[in-house]
Amino acid sequence: MQLHHVRVHKSDENLAREDQLAWKIAEVAADPAMVSEEVTEMVINRVIDNASVAAASLTRRPVIAARSQALAHPRSNGGDGATVFGLAPARRVSPEWAAWANGVAVRELDYHDTFLAAEYSHPGDNIPPITAVAQHLAASRGLSGRDLIRGIATGYEIQIDLVKSISLHAHKIDHVAHLGPSVAAGIGTLLGLDKEIIFQAVGQALHTTTATRQSRKGEISSWKAHAPAFAGKMAVEAVDRALRGETSPTPIYEGEDGVIAWLLDGPEGSYDVSLPKPGSIKRAILDSYTKEHSAEYQAQAWIDLARKLHNEHPELLVAGAIKSVVIHTSHHTHFVIGSGANDPQKYDPTASRETLDHSIPYIFTVALQDGTWNHVDSYSPERAGRPDTIDLWNTVTTTEDKEWTRRYHSLDPAEKAFGGRVEIELANGTRLVDEIAVADAHPLGARPFARAEYINKFRTLAAPVMEESEIERFLALAQRLPDLGAADLGGLTIVAKPGLLSSMATPIGIF
Repeated sequence: MQLHHVRVHKSDENLAREDQLAWKIAEVAADPAMVSEEVTEMVINRVIDNASVAAASLTRRPVIAARSQALAHPRSNGGDGATVFGLAPARRVSPEWAAWANGVAVRELDYHDTFLAAEYSHPGDNIPPITAVAQHLAASRGLSGRDLIRGIATGYEIQIDLVKSISLHAHKIDHVAHLGPSVAAGIGTLLGLDKEIIFQAVGQALHTTTATRQSRKGEISSWKAHAPAFAGKMAVEAVDRALRGETSPTPIYEGEDGVIAWLLDGPEGSYDVSLPKPGSIKRAILDSYTKEHSAEYQAQAWIDLARKLHNEHPELLVAGAIKSVVIHTSHHTHFVIGSGANDPQKYDPTASRETLDHSIPYIFTVALQDGTWNHVDSYSPERAGRPDTIDLWNTVTTTEDKEWTRRYHSLDPAEKAFGGRVEIELANGTRLVDEIAVADAHPLGARPFARAEYINKFRTLAAPVMEESEIERFLALAQRLPDLGAADLGGLTIVAKPGLLSSMATPIGIF
């Protein structure tokens, strides 16, 4: 890796293009470095993982709405169009709208991969827009599965490298501001574009995807799922404009009226961003991790610990047995999804699903009582409204523990942790203390996810909405990703059971 110092420059300093972060990102994207077998296998895993959660969300309202918007924008003239999750591969739409519809489907249940460091991210959000462009241009540019793998590897690399170095949430900027540039870079790699075009696209993608974190605060709405899809759509359009010769605000990061100066650390702000050296393998995808449970990533370990306590301590399940539950955890978990957020909605049984999956008091309560977690049942109004659940829920609070915060931000994979310690005080005066560092599915967890677990997750989530033959077709094709030719890329989609989607009411808008 190579360290790049990034700071604000006044206009009269005339910062050279080659010294700008957007150019450094473009250099990484344009570098024809090999993709290792290990990275290739993980890209396949994440393609399967994305399809899993997309399948589970096909009949949900936000996904239906996004899909209906995409269908109003049929294949454009520049290529063959891209597929939309749930529909037959022959049904094609313009690639930016496929990126939109498929991005919402992937993100709706908050159930795919994650990387957490200075900033938060779901790097699997790179896959829908990069795949959409690959499908659209496969025939005209002779693209292959290996080209798609290279593009996805770049998307993961750039997003994770930015997430390691630049905090957005500290300034209440939504984390998808790192996604626009990473998707633009990934598409640049996919298409083999030169550095100048990628540079302009990265700048435009960043400029059009900065927004506040209110989408993840208070009463969280369905926009939480739409935000990364919007960033992917904007990145596709940014690359299109750059290919047509259009340029970006420059320097987008370092300018005196740029992103760092006015949205992040201010005129005196600076960052050290590590990016791969020329010729280096883009391996950042291996640092990310997926979810076993449909909930915000910091909740994964707490669901696993609650499940363990449910099985080992039946005395906790007696109504009224627990006096209080205090979760000692990292700054992020406490202030974003814990009681430190000071969001009354996190204790509201009538709150939206999006709000409940960002409430660790709710999640820990239900997982402790049920000993399991389900992406539908655990969020149902009936489940949230159970009187015994509400009683226990209101005894659960979080507090920041500096050591768990330090471990959260550690750059040492063996030390980095997303859990904490729980202290349960019982009504009879006894106390129970336990802790967990990482989720069971984490690479260092009790039951790390491997190919078999990704496949099982797909089969489990797809079974209610897809025919068995379609499930097996997709799995067979996805696992042959490195060997796919241009004609095969259109098959990287999932098709719903006959009549399932047509039975859903379609909302009417402008298009």
